[in-house]
Amino acid sequence: MDIGVSTASLYPLHAEDAFAELAALGVKNAEVFANATCEAQEPILSQICGIRDENGMKVTSLHPFSSPMESVFVFSEYDRRIDEMMALYREFFGSMKKLGAKIFVLHGAILSSKCTVSHYLRQFRMLAEAGREYGVTVAQENVSYCLSGRLEFLKTMKRELGDCANFVLDLKQARRSGEDPLEYVEVLKDSIVHCHLSDGDDSRDCLPIGRGSFDFSALIKRLRSNGFDGALIVELYRSNYGDFSELKISVDTLMDIAANIK
Repeated sequence: MDIGVSTASLYPLHAEDAFAELAALGVKNAEVFANATCEAQEPILSQICGIRDENGMKVTSLHPFSSPMESVFVFSEYDRRIDEMMALYREFFGSMKKLGAKIFVLHGAILSSKCTVSHYLRQFRMLAEAGREYGVTVAQENVSYCLSGRLEFLKTMKRELGDCANFVLDLKQARRSGEDPLEYVEVLKDSIVHCHLSDGDDSRDCLPIGRGSFDFSALIKRLRSNGFDGALIVELYRSNYGDFSELKISVDTLMDIAANIK
């Protein structure tokens, strides 16, 4: 499995600058968080690809800034807004093909939205099928303030959508939802295709790997036993760590843990 860092961890650096910082640290796998539409377009797209190639890196995934808009756009019932967001996301899917990224991270509708389960499933299937046209897997992230923040909702997605249902497991979001990440793995199994990792303890829900009390060995064992072959991506908020070097330390710590699991 690939182990890396999301450029979101270096916010508010521009995506290409964050990617360059990760390259300088020796990080070999990265998720690109596009904080503006232009960061998934030319010429920035080619800048990121150039850094990738010069440093022997891999882009695992794309996470768009537009996540907060998904409720009123793609998960609404207003056709023109849906069409606008689908056009934007198709453009992003095309950019992912150039980046070599396979996973598109989706938040979806927020809890206070009026999106029904049936409409959500229909819209998600539409997104998933559009992504497949570009060789992209649209993956639903568990987000505490979204419908996806509850494991029961994700179980419904898996049951009703079949192989269209793929998931991103985010540890800090699971903590915020009061859910057990290991239960996510047992329930969603090989439908989990990507992970956002952070450590945590009784008072803090997002820390560098090794700074909290989470059992990453148990998580990786459980993921492996359920056929996981995606990426483990360190995703921290900038206020949760000091020097950028802590990101590389987090990657190295995860690599050591993974290498020592029998």
